[in-house]
Amino acid sequence: MQRDRLSARGIDIAPYPLSHLAVRVADWDLYVHQRTLLERHATANRENVWNGRPISLIVLAEPLDVLDGTPVSRIELIPPVHQRVYRMGLEHLGVVVGEEFDDFSRVHRAALTGQQFQSPNVEPVYILFEDFTHVKFYRRSFFDVVEDEEGRFEGFVHVDDWVPQRLVTATGPNPLPR
Repeated sequence: MQRDRLSARGIDIAPYPLSHLAVRVADWDLYVHQRTLLERHATANRENVWNGRPISLIVLAEPLDVLDGTPVSRIELIPPVHQRVYRMGLEHLGVVVGEEFDDFSRVHRAALTGQQFQSPNVEPVYILFEDFTHVKFYRRSFFDVVEDEEGRFEGFVHVDDWVPQRLVTATGPNPLPR
């Protein structure tokens, strides 16, 4: 579906490798359950706190075959939302554009929704679709940048002392889904 949506906007992702798939879950208990299931098929997981909550970067032992033969072996598992409306399940697809990134961004500017500034080395441009799913376009694989900054993915690392927090919104304090 994402490939077809991009094609309708004049973007062909067939020549590009995938960085990762990002999957978002609705509550903390489901996050821990999904992380456990994915780790049964993984060689490594690095879990860090990002925007106030843990996020798992999981390296699968065997890549998934998506988009008619494109392998992807990296999963970003994201727990409950922290501030906005997001799609549960497959939240975004990461595409590695490579050295063509600046030209790609210029050529497809009208189709792009925006750009994220996650760190000095991770600044993907993206398209947000009506169903709140995304496709993000990276200069380099998100996981490769993380390895450059934090070292190889080895073993299984979890954040052990995190507990779900309260979210304060315009409607008042609300507990995060548990």
